[in-house]
Amino acid sequence: MSPPPTRDDVAKAAARITDHVRRTPVIESGAGSFGLDASICLKLEQLQHSGSFKARGAFNTLLSGGVPTAGVAAASGGNHGAAVAYAARALGIPADIFVPETSSPAKIARIRSYGATLHIGGARYADAAEACARHRAETGAMDIHAYDAPGTIAGQGTVALEWLEQTPDLDTVLIAVGGGGLISGCALWLSGKVKVVAVEPEGSCALHAALEAGTPVDVPVESLAADSLGARRCGDLVHTICSTHVAESLLVADAAIAEAQTRLWRELQQAVEPGAATALAALTSGVYRPAPGERVGVLVCGGNVALDTIAA
Repeated sequence: MSPPPTRDDVAKAAARITDHVRRTPVIESGAGSFGLDASICLKLEQLQHSGSFKARGAFNTLLSGGVPTAGVAAASGGNHGAAVAYAARALGIPADIFVPETSSPAKIARIRSYGATLHIGGARYADAAEACARHRAETGAMDIHAYDAPGTIAGQGTVALEWLEQTPDLDTVLIAVGGGGLISGCALWLSGKVKVVAVEPEGSCALHAALEAGTPVDVPVESLAADSLGARRCGDLVHTICSTHVAESLLVADAAIAEAQTRLWRELQQAVEPGAATALAALTSGVYRPAPGERVGVLVCGGNVALDTIAA
């Protein structure tokens, strides 16, 4: 296992990718929004290139050097693949993206729009990962892991660096977790400054299970948010970082996720995928109850969703 990245790696990643990613906005919900007494700060990372925060990790990895002539290959539930495809196109690098059959049509269409070679097969992310590994062994293509790699984690951590510059008075941030690359990078940067709370669907909770077991373990995956938060097992680096730097790990029901997704559209006109509504669901369902005066931030992490899905 590679050594975990550090706060210094996050700072270097921010400098490396600054010309290639958007500085995404933060907004205040306003008191009373989402049925909450106090206003919360939302970081709108679904407005990032490729529709999610994952462009940060993809650019950081590709710009760190050592890309072979065979290009890059990535397995993904959808968002990571779109990010790698986008970054590869921007840098003139060939990319092969492997996704399971459960990936949403919106995410598949986005990957195709960036010109990557798309491979669809298997019922789960793990199936796509196995196909991707075979491709890399045959071609020598470079791997960009979706969450458990130092370059990915450091790149995702730039979200927190940027957020804290924009909103320096945060007490607590709620972050949705799939494989854990995003929360790991953010927790590295925020450690000792801001409390970091992990939020996962009840039916897809790889990090929560790992923290309880003291080591990464396989979990069943069955959730509305599985196409973005559907990792069967969190990574070793993720577990090492989160076991030290994440304060709480919470679970929310799919019904709460769907309600939060709908409320983001109705109250803020933000179209997001279920995974991106998962952190907010911890607040709207009462799973997380802020203390009086606690300044809470919610990371909205992905917007690759078809509008007819939200309407339904």
